Amino acid sequence: MGTAALSSGNLTAYDRRILRTVNAGASSLSFLGSSFIVLCYLLFRDLRKFSFKLVFYLAISDMLCSFFSIVGDPSTGFLCYAQGYSTHFFCIASFLWTTTIAFTLHRTVVKHKTDVEDMEAMFHLYVWGTSLVMTVIRSMGNDHRHLGGAWCSTPTGRTKKAYHFITFYVPLWGAILYNGFTYFKVIRMLNNATRMAEGMSDRASDGRLDMKALNRWGYYPLILIGSWTFGTLNVIHDLIEPGHKIFWLSVLDVGTAALMGLFNSIAYGLNSSVRRAISERLDLFCPERLQRWLPANTAKSSSTGQESELVSLKVQDEH
Repeated sequence: MGTAALSSGNLTAYDRRILRTVNAGASSLSFLGSSFIVLCYLLFRDLRKFSFKLVFYLAISDMLCSFFSIVGDPSTGFLCYAQGYSTHFFCIASFLWTTTIAFTLHRTVVKHKTDVEDMEAMFHLYVWGTSLVMTVIRSMGNDHRHLGGAWCSTPTGRTKKAYHFITFYVPLWGAILYNGFTYFKVIRMLNNATRMAEGMSDRASDGRLDMKALNRWGYYPLILIGSWTFGTLNVIHDLIEPGHKIFWLSVLDVGTAALMGLFNSIAYGLNSSVRRAISERLDLFCPERLQRWLPANTAKSSSTGQESELVSLKVQDEH
């Protein structure tokens, strides 16, 4: 993450040390958040449905992307290759998995198809295959050397930086546009269906409650936008004025990009199904007196009124 920010440029050794610290701290939070979602999927059998399986794959990608970012500043050689290309690979895989979630929701809600689970192999081929191709293309002509930053295989020269922009930021913003358009169509259709249901029923409050949960989907594309806007601006500036770094932009670039895994784990992973599964385990192991002070108790009670953010996928989960 933040390869443009972590290259040397005109930054001092103190500036680079701050960037490495920000990168390590934010990546650690993302690693912990993603690991928590992976652990929940492995421990709770109730979560092992296709809808949450996609979130599980997303969390694995975020976890590995964060891990290789935390490695930081390895010596030249194999570790340098592993850090640079592995981070590039798994960060691409992360935002590609978000497009499979958007596609699944659209196909289920808008097109009323129940065959999405049969496409799992295609999803893997699409995500891992595209990530591999983009990583290989980026490696072409790169000068594999340690440049004193917290990132290896940092592109130098306009041509190599252009390779990095094309193989990462172009598919990234393509994914953002696809997710935004898809969620807009899904939410619009559900809003129309809810209004029709309210016209034929007196349970309007229940419809508004459900739509409050469903409308959260509209925020999902904002995660990628918030995580990578500063990185995009930074790499464009680096293409225009190579060697001249803007320190505050580099800090925002590194910090927000490294937090992508944490944002994804909160938005996609900490839904009502996960909170309910945790609450049920707490009921078994925690004394009743202690449970009153735990937020999971609140999550359990509220979950009866709201389904998971991926509630619409329950159609294929039942098949």
